Amino acid sequence: MGVSTSSPEKGISLVTVDFPPVNALPAAGWFALAEAVRAAGRDPEVRCVVLAAKGRGFNAGVDIKEIQADGQEALIGANHGCAQAFAAVYECETPVVAAVQGFCLGGGIGLVGNADAIVASDDATFGLPELDRGALGAATHLARLVPQHLMRALYYTSRTVSAAELHAHGSVWRVVPREELRAAALELAREIAAKDGRLLRMAKAAINGIDPVDVRRSYRFEQGFTFEANLSGLADRVRDTFGKEGA
Repeated sequence: MGVSTSSPEKGISLVTVDFPPVNALPAAGWFALAEAVRAAGRDPEVRCVVLAAKGRGFNAGVDIKEIQADGQEALIGANHGCAQAFAAVYECETPVVAAVQGFCLGGGIGLVGNADAIVASDDATFGLPELDRGALGAATHLARLVPQHLMRALYYTSRTVSAAELHAHGSVWRVVPREELRAAALELAREIAAKDGRLLRMAKAAINGIDPVDVRRSYRFEQGFTFEANLSGLADRVRDTFGKEGA
């Protein structure tokens, strides 16, 4: 359980998240993920990072139970941890390929929205249920996956979209059966890793440099409203209904 790093092939680092039962990460888990991705990117032998997860789904966001139990300190920890993990993926010195299966929700959108490429299983779904959980955030990253008006409708309704729909929008590279997901992600990573390592790092820096949105600042702006909702008590009222019948 936790975050692990392996080297399945030369030039490729595989960072795997495993927080049963649904990969809802505690604050410490987000910081651990950030450090693993940054460490992989710093390794001069690595030319591509694959971000994957074990279990039924790729990521279910933050651990709501931790926040309910520990209050504002846990919320602050989760928000800072998410910000660090999302930034680590975006700022990783080498390209990052996300391998997504099952559900990709909340913080999962922050991760894949900042990845360089996404390979998904045919059962993968993507969404931001933040309004149902007393939080806000990651619209910055959802906007990198779908057009503006669709992003807004998905955000306000907490609905999800399928991997096939994202593939149609051009934000998912390939959709494959779940049993072929790892092989498909490694295939893309292998093709990327075949390029000159120094040039790849220059390319990543150059592409980030021409992005029209500063993802760090944009996400931090969103987080301010999460803090406001929490301080007002609104977040607690919504969060307390999470998982309850009829909520």
